[in-house]
Amino acid sequence: MSTAVADWPRFLAKLEGRQEIAERTMAFRFAKPASFKFTPGQFIDITLQNPSQTDSEGDTRGFSIASAPYEDFIMVATRLRDTAFKRVLRSIPVGTEVKIEGPFGNLRLHNDKSRAAVILTGGIGITPFRSILLHAAKEKLPHRIFLFYSNRRPEDASFLDELQKLEKDNPNYKLIACMTEMEKSQRSWPGERGLISSALMGKYLKGLTSPVYYITGPPAMVQGMHGMLTDMGVDDDNIRIEEFAGY
Repeated sequence: MSTAVADWPRFLAKLEGRQEIAERTMAFRFAKPASFKFTPGQFIDITLQNPSQTDSEGDTRGFSIASAPYEDFIMVATRLRDTAFKRVLRSIPVGTEVKIEGPFGNLRLHNDKSRAAVILTGGIGITPFRSILLHAAKEKLPHRIFLFYSNRRPEDASFLDELQKLEKDNPNYKLIACMTEMEKSQRSWPGERGLISSALMGKYLKGLTSPVYYITGPPAMVQGMHGMLTDMGVDDDNIRIEEFAGY
């Protein structure tokens, strides 16, 4: 039986803070009701209340929940495109209430602990995986997790420091961050360079049998990664996909 729209949880939540987490990318923290439950990887809809400006894209956006269930706030993150919604979101005073609906979505870590998770993502597509990875570390889940995370430069990589430190908290987790335009960066980078490729994956996934693949990011990246996995002989039954259109 399908759930009626009226049955989706709806509540008002106050903005508690905002923080720049990469160039032109900001995280927003909202108060979390004690009754709000979600599975890491899910998303919510946020609606602005009586915004000072609006445009044809409207006053509601879907956002992956970047916070983990054990954290006492709801966090989302987004690129700061020049839309009315995002101009308002980054300028409203702390304490302003927004309407939140959800959680929605089926992106979650698989149950079979014997199969590794291989995550292929880029840019703001990382947001649901912050939640999944923090939860896995906190609960000491036995899944092996490989995160291939593509960005132009370290300056563009949301949550990069946190994702790097998480390797110390979870011996089953490996971060493979790769940068595609280091010539435009002001930082040094000792890690991988170039696009996520079958050769790069082969370097880190030797001996891995029947992993579950997760792809998130902008549509072009999702299509490219999906095509690459198909060419590698991966069955669609072993691939989970979520596109981030429009950011």
